Amino acid sequence: MGPQLPATMHHGAAWLRRFAGTTPGLISALVIVSALLCLLAGFTGANQLGGKVSRHEQVLEQTEPLAFAAQRLYVALSAADAAAAEAFLSGGIETPAIRARYQQALADAASALAEATAGASDAGTRSIVARISAELPTFTGLVETARANNRQGFPVGSAYLREASGLMQDSLLKNAEELSTARFAAVREDQSRIAALPLTTAGLLLLVLLACGVGSVLLVRRTNRRVNPGLVIAAGATALALIWVIAATVIAAATLDNDESGASKEFETLAQARILAQQARTDETLQLITRGDIEAGENSYSTHIQQLREKVVSALGAGSPAETSLAQWTEGHRVQVEAYRAANFNAALAQAIGANPQSSATRFALLDKTLGEDLTDTRDDLRDGVNDAGDALSWSPAVTLLLMVGAAAAIVVGLWPRLKEFL
Repeated sequence: MGPQLPATMHHGAAWLRRFAGTTPGLISALVIVSALLCLLAGFTGANQLGGKVSRHEQVLEQTEPLAFAAQRLYVALSAADAAAAEAFLSGGIETPAIRARYQQALADAASALAEATAGASDAGTRSIVARISAELPTFTGLVETARANNRQGFPVGSAYLREASGLMQDSLLKNAEELSTARFAAVREDQSRIAALPLTTAGLLLLVLLACGVGSVLLVRRTNRRVNPGLVIAAGATALALIWVIAATVIAAATLDNDESGASKEFETLAQARILAQQARTDETLQLITRGDIEAGENSYSTHIQQLREKVVSALGAGSPAETSLAQWTEGHRVQVEAYRAANFNAALAQAIGANPQSSATRFALLDKTLGEDLTDTRDDLRDGVNDAGDALSWSPAVTLLLMVGAAAAIVVGLWPRLKEFL
């Protein structure tokens, strides 16, 4: 029995080779290969396009909200730092407005931190969020210690406030900025994947078209029949699927508006602008706490303002309300610095934290409000674009699969009569 099995296999293989060289063998091979290619292209296309639809949902439900929460977290932390400095500068018992601003900033930071924690799905994000969560109570404790000493007139209060601000600047805000940068990069990555052409699907569909063309030529040579309806229908369905896939992806990419002037870039730029504004405001208040040489603080302030102006013009264009507010704030800062250099500390202090319309605090608040409104509007545009991209792709997985299953069926039905002629 042992020697007979290889012989049987050898004879079977020889029979298959002979059968493949015959017309029915060729038709059978054409049916099997073409139908399998159709099914492979259909299921691959459905999987790739379904992945794009799922990614669009991920952007709306997780990636973009987490990026927005990250920039909110940075702004809230920086606002808490600036409000703490204002409270210290006010001397004794701070005004209810300053205290309320500080407490609101902490509440906003806690809310943004909770949102970022809930949406954290990777180890890097969780690590950053954990560090911020651990250090934020330390910051608030130092601020309260500085406040208590300041109310009693103890000069050591300024040392506690500088330590709190150092913790904020050197760790908390750096972690928040790292989180914001990573989350906006994730938004860009998701949008790029949604907009990318499904090359594997397109390649398989082209391969199906090639198989239909080669099959038609072989049938003409073997059967002298110029047109096979099954192959024609399959080729038509495949071409329609290819056009549908490319058109849906191109439309989705266009609605995303993911280029350098699109909503995604503008959203990120405005978020960076708001962060730069907070950094410049911190420079502005810390200058008065040190009561020393302000050149280093002025250099940092000027650098942040220059970068801020570039971001605002890039995102909103020249002459926007945000740029006007920025110009007014920098003018207020100039008045503050002139008063400080003239040894008029009280005038500089009033300009920095006063409530009058011309003060730096009021003008900064207007700028921050304007940037926040612009950011919200741009965020709505971004989400609308992502939602429209999802709508453009929503039917693509099912349509591609149905067309290619239909193409496979058409090949089987169309070539079966030719095969029966030889049976």
